[in-house]
Amino acid sequence: MAAAEEATKFFMGKAEVHRALTRVADELDRLDIPYALIGALALSKWGFERVTVDVDLLLTAEGLATLKAAVLGRGYVEKLPGSRSLRDLQTGVGIDVVLAGGYPGDGQPKPVAFPDPARVSVRRDEIAVLPLPSLLELKLASGMSAPHRLKDLADVLEVIRELDLPRDLGQQLDASVRDKYDELWQAAQVRDPE
Repeated sequence: MAAAEEATKFFMGKAEVHRALTRVADELDRLDIPYALIGALALSKWGFERVTVDVDLLLTAEGLATLKAAVLGRGYVEKLPGSRSLRDLQTGVGIDVVLAGGYPGDGQPKPVAFPDPARVSVRRDEIAVLPLPSLLELKLASGMSAPHRLKDLADVLEVIRELDLPRDLGQQLDASVRDKYDELWQAAQVRDPE
């Protein structure tokens, strides 16, 4: 019953994860730190709703250092000493930080890397978020390089289906992930029999 109530709150935009997102985004804006929302909450800003329990952010190393200097001990703690991830003490929600320049999935160098949020983020509902093609590109690169990240590929398939994305959107993506996008686009056209 508690899980159903939390899911209902999530889809109404009233879950603790939403409150944590607003709090940390307000801090980042106040500190003038470029950031971009990534992960499931970012997909929700583009119209694809999937329940999640944490906030995923893209920052530069400098941005993370500035944020930590300003908020640690003031409503936020590190999840583990020295880690990039924080916990919002008011909501209990984890805030996972990915650094610009890093590589999705297995962390190994590849044509797709996490971009500088100052160059690519756009505002949706007052939150800085990665453009949808960038999110899909990162999810594809992640799922293609890390077997434990297959959910990223499933997310892309579901986003294509739910948002009725065009096949030619793949042409906006890095060449290294275009074929996988096309494969998933084709799979998304198949419907389960009723």
